Amino acid sequence: SEFNRVSSCILAKEMWDRPEITYEGTNQVKDAKLSMLVHEYELFKMNEDEDIKSMFTRFTNIINALQSLDKTFSNSELVRKILRCLPRSWMPKVTAIEEAKNLSILPLEDLLGSLMTYELTMQKRVEDE
Repeated sequence: SEFNRVSSCILAKEMWDRPEITYEGTNQVKDAKLSMLVHEYELFKMNEDEDIKSMFTRFTNIINALQSLDKTFSNSELVRKILRCLPRSWMPKVTAIEEAKNLSILPLEDLLGSLMTYELTMQKRVEDE
């Protein structure tokens, strides 16, 4: 229990640090987690058999985990990362977005909506063939 963890502590600082280390880990553990997550972020790609919503959920999980370790990215960086992670079959849409939108101010949610709409259009086209 929490009481048992902190009852042996003499200083208030020890009482404060012990639960933090128990739940968050030491700085070494945090650094290892951060390094692993940054690596996962850098290598992030959409899988061929994945839809936009699933890809975005995976992406958001990585971003949220990084934020919990105080690593943040600007909206613009996230938008550009999503566009880079898409498969080759999405290149016409990526090019259209890059030419038509100001990526510096494009909200991530707007990008997601645009990609989901394009995905539905592509699925409909395949069904009609």
